[in-house]
Amino acid sequence: MKTRKSVIKFCFSLPDVFEDYPFHDVNWTVMRHKRNRKTFALIFEKDGHIWVNVKRDINRIDFYRDEYESVIPAYHMNKVHWNSIILDGTVPDSAVKDMIEESFYITKQ
Repeated sequence: MKTRKSVIKFCFSLPDVFEDYPFHDVNWTVMRHKRNRKTFALIFEKDGHIWVNVKRDINRIDFYRDEYESVIPAYHMNKVHWNSIILDGTVPDSAVKDMIEESFYITKQ
């Protein structure tokens, strides 16, 4: 997974979500739950790569940060609760999908 389109497509595979551009900046795509409007993924381009900000369980926040150099404390977000995934090809698609799904389920409530 390396493109904005592929991340958005995966997010739409999850139930009852929508795509939003609340910042009036086409660089920032926000994926939200339809029911509660909570954000579960923010997708943007920075430094030549697509980045995805996802929420994590605070007890597991460092798991992927320790595993992959391209998973870091989130850009422009609370670093205790959010990670940024830099889609530079070093993080397997399965891990990217797992992180997006976890964020989806954490923010669903």
